[in-house]
Amino acid sequence: MENLTFGQYSLVYNAFSFTFATMAAATLFLWLGRSQVGPAYKTALTISGLVTAIAAYHYFRIFESWEGAYSVKDGIVTASGYAFNDAYRYVDWLLTVPLLLIELILVMRLSQEETVSKSFKLGGAAALMIILGYPGEIATDIPTRVLWGTLSAIPFVYIMWQLFAGLGASINNQPENVRELVKKARLLTFASWGFYPIVYMIPYTNLSGSDVTVGVQVGYTIADLIAKAGVGILIYMIAVRKSQAEYG
Repeated sequence: MENLTFGQYSLVYNAFSFTFATMAAATLFLWLGRSQVGPAYKTALTISGLVTAIAAYHYFRIFESWEGAYSVKDGIVTASGYAFNDAYRYVDWLLTVPLLLIELILVMRLSQEETVSKSFKLGGAAALMIILGYPGEIATDIPTRVLWGTLSAIPFVYIMWQLFAGLGASINNQPENVRELVKKARLLTFASWGFYPIVYMIPYTNLSGSDVTVGVQVGYTIADLIAKAGVGILIYMIAVRKSQAEYG
């Protein structure tokens, strides 16, 4: 366990606490918001709320693990002897990342065949990306981290290509009043997902020790907030506008 300053410990502590509260609030908002959309879009909001609910649970466990891994006395932070369990984050991603793509597909209301096809392809690629990335995340040497990070990048690139090339034509067929919102949701998904590899590569930089730990934890937390709560609100806005157009 790295020696953290009180400021570093508090920054990560507060980031986890804030994210837990945000994910829990987003869950309530999205599930209660189902009453504001038409039947065709209720499933999309249910899944979007499920994403933030799963994230809220895991951030609570991550928060507890972080608190238990260190002891703070008189402003001095020392390791408690209990290891910080970062596996909670990857379990969360394994469940939520495929669902993030599925909620975007569902709110677009494509044909049943296209919805099922894209959900399986993108959801499967997302799960594979997370599974391949985990061995690199826990690796203690850079070459192993690079190897698994490179392997994980293969399904990642496929997903990014599908978001822009594969869904491009479908987005152009969306109602005019939501087309820009769908594009923004796709772009926000792309931007937040593009942030994860940057955080993954922090150990390759000149940072070391506690700076790496804090950078990785805060970086992943920011990306999660945008990808889950941020995109979830856009999904809600799209569903409301499409419901108004289709159901009155």
